[in-house]
Amino acid sequence: MNERIQAESIRVISLEGEQLGIMTVPTALERARDYGLDLVEVSPKTVPPVCRIMDFGKYKYEQTKRQQAAKKKQTTAVLKEIKFRPKTDEHDYQFKLRHIREFLEAKHKVKVIIFFRGREIIHKDRGLGILARVREEVADLGTPVNEPRLDGRIMMMLMSPK
Repeated sequence: MNERIQAESIRVISLEGEQLGIMTVPTALERARDYGLDLVEVSPKTVPPVCRIMDFGKYKYEQTKRQQAAKKKQTTAVLKEIKFRPKTDEHDYQFKLRHIREFLEAKHKVKVIIFFRGREIIHKDRGLGILARVREEVADLGTPVNEPRLDGRIMMMLMSPK
């Protein structure tokens, strides 16, 4: 009998945040209708459950606005990729290096890749030379996360902004 009374009674909190006391559900609903607002269950697990008188539509709207504002402030790490070949010409190298610098200035991570085709794989030293040159020329903007490593026909190095 006591459990049934507790299940039907709820603790009600007003719009201003003051406690209106423990009352039955129909009484609380009537009180909310008098204000022209909704009765929202805030904490169902407590004894007795806690309900609040509020404008539920306005609450949901403000909640989504807060989530959107938090999402705007959140920064995502973007990984950019620049591909070289062992035979990359000087002009092409400078063009790609300029892009790497722009990406690092924009606080993006950059994956520098040397792609070997056919018999080019025997010239791993050229790939290492290009990666070492990139590392030296962008040292003021970024640092390598890892040492250059060969994975099949691809040699790669990851750079992160300072």
